[in-house]
Amino acid sequence: MPNRHPLDLVSHWRLQAPVEPVWAALADPSGWPRWWPQVRQVRTLREGGADGVGRVCGITWTTRLPARLMIEVEAIERVRHQRLRGRTRGPLDGEALWLLRSEGGATHLTHVWRVHLVRPWMRWLAPLIRWRHARVMRAGERGLQRHLQTPPRA
Repeated sequence: MPNRHPLDLVSHWRLQAPVEPVWAALADPSGWPRWWPQVRQVRTLREGGADGVGRVCGITWTTRLPARLMIEVEAIERVRHQRLRGRTRGPLDGEALWLLRSEGGATHLTHVWRVHLVRPWMRWLAPLIRWRHARVMRAGERGLQRHLQTPPRA
């Protein structure tokens, strides 16, 4: 097995919305392209159980670089309104965790993604990966906040 170097990418979001609609938006990756600017496409590669565990999605992300990044995400844990955990495969292998906490009508989210940088060139670019991830996450937070404030269509 190649030497694996972990990189922890941590983000905190505070959304002015109750936990239920935040959970609904996060727990359904197929809807992410509607509110997350860098998510171009989500394809279901394997259906999961009735609770969504075992579902595998291929998520295509855009970057400022002239390339797209496709990551497979397998749902490995779902605790309604509290926690989502997934295993990621592709250029950035690892495990991602979303923690949700309701507080007075707002929702606090913590996202932790531990990726393993297997290739030496990726380790050299770790500061750039961290910086880029922070930008993508900020755009996701803003996009989800706008999405949650948009009234549903009749």
